[in-house]
Amino acid sequence: MGSNWMKRLHVTIEGHVQGVGFRYFVLDQASGLELTGWVRNTWDGKVEVIAEGDQARLERLLSALNRGPRGADVTRVNTHWLPASGEFSGFRVKQTTG
Repeated sequence: MGSNWMKRLHVTIEGHVQGVGFRYFVLDQASGLELTGWVRNTWDGKVEVIAEGDQARLERLLSALNRGPRGADVTRVNTHWLPASGEFSGFRVKQTTG
């Protein structure tokens, strides 16, 4: 897997996505796909994800984000593809912003 295949996916997920285990669902999915980055709640009720890895694995994560965990109601997924920075060593849950 060369660095040409490495991408960064920046996603904000809207809907009923806080208080339903969404961050830990993302952590589990991203770790299973061997992606790096982080997930956090935002002050305005969304979940924000930054993930890096090869595009195929990121697309699998994106598919999972559109579903969400049981109890979530995802109404919108805002997606931005960027070049990977390589700055992350693992995947983690960050503090809520705001």
